[in-house]
Amino acid sequence: MPSILIDFWVLTDNGIVLYSKVSDQKVNPQLFGALMSALNKFAEKLTDGGISNFEMSDLRFVIIKRRRFLFIGNSSYKTKEKKVIDDLLLISDQFFRLYSSELIDWDNNIETFSDFGDHIENFLGK
Repeated sequence: MPSILIDFWVLTDNGIVLYSKVSDQKVNPQLFGALMSALNKFAEKLTDGGISNFEMSDLRFVIIKRRRFLFIGNSSYKTKEKKVIDDLLLISDQFFRLYSSELIDWDNNIETFSDFGDHIENFLGK
């Protein structure tokens, strides 16, 4: 089955990018993380739950929040949002399975998560 995610990020709710896989690196990942975190916090003030998705050009960005982390993926706007959410839920489950002990006393070293892509490559495009 072909992957539906084009780009993918894992970040803390305060905007630190722990892992990213981006096909076209036009924006610094940490800058993107700060922006997404700020947008989510703004949306949380306006509505219950924060921002869940937005579209730009021909891409749809989908955001799920779990345990103080944001999992963000983008795909073609033609892809059903539910499919993207399902993939993000599976990826986030894998993240917590792999790193649950590291997250307990995490020292803010993002290198801890550098191998995450090896564990989720079937979800990510080449």
